[in-house]
Amino acid sequence: MTNLSIGELSRQVAVKVPTIRYYEQIGLLPSPPRTEGRQRRYGAEDVSRLSFIRHARDLGFEVEAIRELLSLTAQPDQPCEPADRIVLRHLESVERRIAQLELLRTELRHMLEDCRHGPVRECRIIQVLADHDECRHEHGRVS
Repeated sequence: MTNLSIGELSRQVAVKVPTIRYYEQIGLLPSPPRTEGRQRRYGAEDVSRLSFIRHARDLGFEVEAIRELLSLTAQPDQPCEPADRIVLRHLESVERRIAQLELLRTELRHMLEDCRHGPVRECRIIQVLADHDECRHEHGRVS
């Protein structure tokens, strides 16, 4: 598991090669040592760190939050309250997005309910999309 090429690391952690290079460029992954032929070589620590990053991205964490979380791993004996705060911020963001999606779902359902299946010139969906202010006032919603 040590001395992996970037392609082997990519396959092992299921992260695309350009993404690995990007993470190195922005400092989430340290620049690896290179062979005499200038090929990157990665070790077990890189596999663990990249797996951490991939999992955090899968959970929707932004790059800066991941950077903060990774910095916490350098001091394993410190309290984990900073990690709690990072996750709480992310959870609040997710909850805001869920609320927005619920409003969107309601709006789309109303558009379908108002549709009378006539010709396009009388299509309520087209009318609502053309005049969003009318829709907000008519249904008492703000989106």
